[in-house]
Amino acid sequence: MTLKLSVVVGNPKPKSRTLKVAETLAEKLLGPARQDVEVIDLADYRDEILAWPSERMEALNARVAASDIVIFASPTYKATYSGLLKVFLDRYPANGLCGVTAIPLLTGADQAHAMGPTVNLAPLLAELGAVVPGRGFYFVISQMDRLDEIVQAAADRYISAFQRMGRIAAALPDAGSRPA
Repeated sequence: MTLKLSVVVGNPKPKSRTLKVAETLAEKLLGPARQDVEVIDLADYRDEILAWPSERMEALNARVAASDIVIFASPTYKATYSGLLKVFLDRYPANGLCGVTAIPLLTGADQAHAMGPTVNLAPLLAELGAVVPGRGFYFVISQMDRLDEIVQAAADRYISAFQRMGRIAAALPDAGSRPA
């Protein structure tokens, strides 16, 4: 089975360290096969993200919503995610991410906001219908020299959660086969 994984980064600075952390998490999750990964650096869409209607943005939102897993990443701004990421997520209707497994990821200067991805971003993703498998991932930017090690530990936790979810799903009857 091929998984479609998207990385959505809401850092207003293109090619940011937040993007690097998110891409590294995608690599660690999927392993060497990388499968089907789409990276969306919202900094590339700054001029169009507030345009309604926008065929380009609608197509981008649709591709993300069709993903199996999405890493939503942002630098920490005022103890939460960036406005750029919020505006992108605001383009979705209620349950617009239904069926998506979402990983909230924030980067920041220190551990002061380590609960940010779980407390601030995860509830928004759940409100949009996504499944959030456990705590969000917070990465301290000053630890870029340990990027692979820290991200591998996070990926291992997510993979373990996915495997447990898979065992549960395999043991349940199909939704249409249950008596009414």
